[in-house]
Amino acid sequence: MIQKKICQNGVRIIHEKMPYVRSLAIGLFVKAGSIDETEKEWGLSHFIEHMLFKGTATRSAKMIAEQFDRIGGDINAYTSKEMTCYYATVLDHHAEEALTILADMFFNSSFNGADIQKEKSVILDEIASVEDTPDDDVDERLWSVMYPQHTIGRSIGGIKETIDSFDKEMIEKYISKHYTVENTVISIAGNYDDELIGFIENLFNSFIRKGSSDSIEATRPVFHNGRISKSKDIEQAHICIGYPGLTLTDDRLHDLILLDSIVGGTMSSRMFQKIREEKGLAYSVFSYYSSYMSTGSFVIYGGSGPEHLEEMVNTMDSIIRDIMADGVTEKELHNAKEQLKGSFLLGLESSESRMHRNGKNELILLEHKTIDEVVDLIDKVEMDNVNSIARETFARERAISVIAPKKAVKRIRF
Repeated sequence: MIQKKICQNGVRIIHEKMPYVRSLAIGLFVKAGSIDETEKEWGLSHFIEHMLFKGTATRSAKMIAEQFDRIGGDINAYTSKEMTCYYATVLDHHAEEALTILADMFFNSSFNGADIQKEKSVILDEIASVEDTPDDDVDERLWSVMYPQHTIGRSIGGIKETIDSFDKEMIEKYISKHYTVENTVISIAGNYDDELIGFIENLFNSFIRKGSSDSIEATRPVFHNGRISKSKDIEQAHICIGYPGLTLTDDRLHDLILLDSIVGGTMSSRMFQKIREEKGLAYSVFSYYSSYMSTGSFVIYGGSGPEHLEEMVNTMDSIIRDIMADGVTEKELHNAKEQLKGSFLLGLESSESRMHRNGKNELILLEHKTIDEVVDLIDKVEMDNVNSIARETFARERAISVIAPKKAVKRIRF
């Protein structure tokens, strides 16, 4: 059962016992992501994520790594458009030591000037690695087309011009504004006793930083149709096609999730079976949905030989037209429901997956549906619901991003 403890200072602790495991997963979730950045701060959320691993007043970066290795634990972090998460998984009897290190990183990171300069180089290399990976690059460029006038359309990593400008003052100012009590959730899942909750409260009881009422996200993102292409000396052509999606709080979200499974989210989906298995036009073809508090998108990706690009896209369009005209079948909907329930339930087998689910739900949604409630929502989706969201989604104008060899880009007429 998921339990919630609100500390005296307002910090929320979400915890779920799994007494049959020997692990404990710990997450520090902060409601600060790329969507919260000003133009000059572009990439700063991600930069700070990196910097928290670079040492504190009492621990060097090497010491942090060695201490987690010594207790056989894993520590990592990620930044998304809406939040940043620092997390660790350890054996249950090492819980207090892991929490102490995470709290030290959270409160006492030194942001040494030399480390800041070195990390700029590391992050620029990370950005370059995305640009060297066209299936990632084509997706990031799609978001810049779909939401060109909003921070949600920006890449999380930032750009060289802003990264070069980051310094200790900017980092501490951003942390002061966004790393606040109301923006922070501590999530744990696994094998622990009730005394650990008190230990966490004592670690964070001096955390009193309050946020201001102003927000960078003053306007709702507006989806734009459009095209963007990039010529590159590569063997494959890559394309992403984006449509407006749904927000995290939309009652029809499970309709869209099941549509995604039928369109391109699984190996039995129409895109995979038609484009890869039947026609052999692509090795990788799939769809996915992304949902946030303020907007969402439905995206179709395909990577093919340049000579097959146009036929692949024509086939994608044909599949979409068929779904809009004739809808999905009972068999497809049944299989999609079973696949989604299986994926959801199997994904909760580990302490880490439960910790992430609970932390995100508390930080972003402020609610926790039970497993049975989620399964019931999936089972209650009817064919008319899925067909309705398909017609609504695919009837809208779309955004397209292409990365391909120069000759292929010149031939594109989408």
